[in-house]
Amino acid sequence: MSHVLIVESSARQQDSISRQLTRDFTAQWRAAHPTDQITVRDVAANPVPHLDADLLGGWMNPQDQRSATQLQALERSNQLTDELLAADVLVLAAPMYNFTIPSTLKAWLDHVLRAGITFKYTPTGPQGLLNGKRAIVLTARGGIHAGAGSDHQEPYLRQVLGFIGIHEVTFIHAEGLNMSGDFHEKGLNQARASLASVA
Repeated sequence: MSHVLIVESSARQQDSISRQLTRDFTAQWRAAHPTDQITVRDVAANPVPHLDADLLGGWMNPQDQRSATQLQALERSNQLTDELLAADVLVLAAPMYNFTIPSTLKAWLDHVLRAGITFKYTPTGPQGLLNGKRAIVLTARGGIHAGAGSDHQEPYLRQVLGFIGIHEVTFIHAEGLNMSGDFHEKGLNQARASLASVA
């Protein structure tokens, strides 16, 4: 049995294309892997706080010198990190906001990129500790950005996931969703067709 962690980040709910893709993915995954466990972390409905002095203090201060607020911030970060550590497959649902990922997803990443836990520093440089996990990234984009200089989603996520040792990353882009003509339908249908290859 594998464990799948889905991280939703769209600020929209019913009308969200990335959420539609995760629903389709979940249905296909459950059909193919009925005994797998799926955990959903919705960082839009329940936002993760951005990095602040309390969390940084919780990470850096000795245990007996942490304040109550630092301990609370550290506990939240530990919970998020434990969810990631327990997962065999990570699914990130990320609409494109202003050419990149939602700030809520960035905040989640800031909580789980943990020195000594998800990566470590070595004499030859940083080394990811999450080898063996795979990631699937479902994006929804108003325009067409794949392979263009305006795409600051895929390069960033490949970099940050690779930094923690996740190198098997598959991107499925639903593009052209806000363009006129039949771009919306084509973009969504192409993304849905690609789901079968990862589920």
